[in-house]
Amino acid sequence: MAAQKKKQPGARAIVNRRASFDYALGDELVTGIALTGREARAARDGRVQLKGSFVTIRQTNASTELWLNNASFSLVLNTKNESDTSVDTSPRKLLAKRREIDELADRKHQGMTIVPLKLLTQGRHIKLVIALGKGRKQYDKRQSIKLRDQQRDAKVRL
Repeated sequence: MAAQKKKQPGARAIVNRRASFDYALGDELVTGIALTGREARAARDGRVQLKGSFVTIRQTNASTELWLNNASFSLVLNTKNESDTSVDTSPRKLLAKRREIDELADRKHQGMTIVPLKLLTQGRHIKLVIALGKGRKQYDKRQSIKLRDQQRDAKVRL
């Protein structure tokens, strides 16, 4: 009998927790992401950091494209020492339909920002969840911290 493959426990979703704190989030969109083999392995192993990353819209000759910038992928180098890693923050192309890209571009011109929320790695494909967001002011952040503390105190009292 052939040996069965063992499933490696890995991160199912890499979440950008800072995004919901820094932005008032709106519509979400699930897009594909173009990765190399080492980048895909890093994503499946949970070695990706979305904190501080953002999505831009680039105009090329005849098309408009979405690009993920400043996302950190810890790539394993092909050396004898398996602990050798390299952090790569180069831009990566996002895969979305033309209609979705045009809608995002229109909303971006109205002052919204496109923020990555999650990197989904379950299943065969690796997907990125992005959302439109409006930057929060400092007083909005203080209010959300105050509300979070009040809810935590209420749970402790029960």
